[in-house]
Amino acid sequence: MDHAEVLALYDREMRREARPDGPGTRIERTGTVVRQTGPAHGWNGVLWSGLDEAGADAAIAEQIAHFTGLGREFEWKVYGHDRPADLGKRLVAAGFTAEPWEALMVAETAAVPHDTPAPEGVRLLPVTDAAGVGLVVEVHEQAFGDDGSRLRQTLLDQLAAAPDAVVAVVAVADGAPVSAARMELPAGAAFAGLWGGGTVPGWRGRGIYRALVAHRARIAAERGYPYLHVDAMADSRPILERLGFARLTTTTPYVYVP
Repeated sequence: MDHAEVLALYDREMRREARPDGPGTRIERTGTVVRQTGPAHGWNGVLWSGLDEAGADAAIAEQIAHFTGLGREFEWKVYGHDRPADLGKRLVAAGFTAEPWEALMVAETAAVPHDTPAPEGVRLLPVTDAAGVGLVVEVHEQAFGDDGSRLRQTLLDQLAAAPDAVVAVVAVADGAPVSAARMELPAGAAFAGLWGGGTVPGWRGRGIYRALVAHRARIAAERGYPYLHVDAMADSRPILERLGFARLTTTTPYVYVP
């Protein structure tokens, strides 16, 4: 895999030519900024910008005015190769808060193991209805320690509007959900996106995460997606590297709360 070539493809397909990630959302292109605007429970933010030092501050102010005018909290995703080089500092000066950085990791779908089984006693179940979404949210809240109400509504919206564009799976042991993950499959794109992947504390380190990656990789291969991408936190990066993922750059969320 040519890292520079794949990163350029990612920038074009998933950022500059991004598709809305759910019903009620729209992609807007204003000058040298690409943003998604949607309902309050969805993801609102800047996906790509082609700024220079002369125009960066004005563009930042324009995005703040847009989203605050709608009463929306929003995120500006800054990648390690974005310009100007001090974009993050400019965002902080404008009132954004930087969250922990993540690694943008990509793998060729065919190179990722597709047959890694779940540990003994753990079943992987597809999520197709509100009850299944409830299990995903239960895992999310236990694994990440935050409120899952926005995730609940977003996933329900996605399953209702375009069930073929999202895959959700929950791992169950002894009748209780212990891990869950999602995958977004944007139509016409080369990349399938892996999201979630959280495991409740008592079940970590047993191979469930690897099984969930394999499960989604198999589906992505069947659907014809040549690449998988994931924004990886520190604890999942070593696992993903062993599964064939490579770090292409970093991404840092900068969040603005009106």
